[in-house]
Amino acid sequence: MKRILLVDDESRVLEGIQQTLHADPDSWDVLLVPGADPALKALEHSSFDIVVSDMRVPGRGGASLLTEIQGRFPDMTRIALSETTLSSQSASVAHRVLSRTCNASELREIIERVIVLRDLVASPELRAVVGKVKALPSLSTTYLSLTEVMRKSGTSVGQVAAIIERDVAMAAKVLQLTNSAFFGLSQRVASLSSAVNLLGIETIRNLALASEAFRAFKPNPRIPVAVCQSIQDHAVKVAAIVGTLPVPRRMRDVAVVAGLLHDIGKLLLVSTLHEEYFAATARTKASGCRWFEAEQEILGTTHAEIGAYLLGLWGIPELAVEAIAHHHCPNRIAHSDFDCTTAVYVADLLAHESNPGSTEVHGGEIGERDRILLEQLGLSARLAEFRACAREL
Repeated sequence: MKRILLVDDESRVLEGIQQTLHADPDSWDVLLVPGADPALKALEHSSFDIVVSDMRVPGRGGASLLTEIQGRFPDMTRIALSETTLSSQSASVAHRVLSRTCNASELREIIERVIVLRDLVASPELRAVVGKVKALPSLSTTYLSLTEVMRKSGTSVGQVAAIIERDVAMAAKVLQLTNSAFFGLSQRVASLSSAVNLLGIETIRNLALASEAFRAFKPNPRIPVAVCQSIQDHAVKVAAIVGTLPVPRRMRDVAVVAGLLHDIGKLLLVSTLHEEYFAATARTKASGCRWFEAEQEILGTTHAEIGAYLLGLWGIPELAVEAIAHHHCPNRIAHSDFDCTTAVYVADLLAHESNPGSTEVHGGEIGERDRILLEQLGLSARLAEFRACAREL
């Protein structure tokens, strides 16, 4: 049974979700409190899995409440209800930010998806795999500085460019990605200031994150350098295809960064769990199974969940973490529209389809498993349309 704390004194949304969840008492235990102070008092006397708070909650305010919960109860999932889902204040303290006008069924779907993700990245099998890693890579001070300055209002193009310019490797990778076919720019971009102007601060931050993530891993000497390069090349291709898909505008940036980072778990295997990497490689060759299926047999988990776990520790947006965790199994969660997870799944499938040597498809053809999945997602009829857009890249 999952315990949920709802915090607000007037929201009909939370009252609706309370009634909806109370209809299934074997799965949900829900408490609705009228403000920040009662919420903290409830947390001192009992534990909860999820807190849902309006950002205009009475007392100290929703941002202050969620910040305190973040510090004192870091394992709790925090969902904020805000006037705008693009609020930088709420995004910095919540795993998910929803509009105050969302309905009870939408909020319930989000809560259920969050629970699936949390259970997935906290499984005993995943903890056992990660426990073999002596030290997980950390983000550099350059990226942390970039994230910090972006939280402040009025951040300028010059401030962002100046931070990236202090890190030669990151600057080079950002310019490389900016000038790739991914963005289809009509002119070459030679300076970071120009890149920020053309693409926007948020997109540049996502590119910086991708370059930082790729750089954080050093392959084992026994593994050819080309392996890591192929992972990066595939990541850029997937992100490019995501950009052609009908993802809602409000989540496009998150979908792009999820595409860039969807195989980060493979880099962790290559750099620190090389014996497991060799075993998975041997299994795919011997049985003809797909790479993630070999990982599941050997590790009890896959690079998708491993990558999602690492990125969750790094504080990557929860929507991106969710898309990465489910990019081989999008049917594990409910979908009300074409979202980040379905976009990354389709883009990854099409990118592998264009590479006949891929271990994720057989002979460059989509297999029966994925044809069934596409049918379940209601995307089979649109596959030819998506494929045509991908081939134009």
